[in-house]
Amino acid sequence: MTQVHGSQAGAADAVREYDEVRRVVQLFLDGEAKGDAAKLEEASHPDARMFGSVGGTRYDMPIAEFIGLAAKEPGDTGNHRARILAVQQTGDAAVAEVAEEGYWGSLSFIDYLQLARIEGTWKVVSKLFAHTGGDVPAST
Repeated sequence: MTQVHGSQAGAADAVREYDEVRRVVQLFLDGEAKGDAAKLEEASHPDARMFGSVGGTRYDMPIAEFIGLAAKEPGDTGNHRARILAVQQTGDAAVAEVAEEGYWGSLSFIDYLQLARIEGTWKVVSKLFAHTGGDVPAST
């Protein structure tokens, strides 16, 4: 599902913005899956934050802390899969809904990535996630 609101620039510009939002979201997803800090840093605003919990443990943290965690323990341990379910964009604001399965082996999530276009560049400014299945491995 894609919704672009308030686009005055026309269909070509709307498609270009949608494609750029998806590119940044995919960059973020690839970075967390593979533990690629450079991809996560490129996709994220330095002041971004993450919020969510797994099994009663909160993972509310600055994005820099999440990037360190992802670099140390990448999400893809062999069967990780992430799909962008929806993108909504209005002007300089966008939200992507993402389904992740197989994170750290068995975890499943629905993520809501909020993006802002800042000085012409889309950046993830927050990640909010809901744990929808699986258990955290003992080593994590």
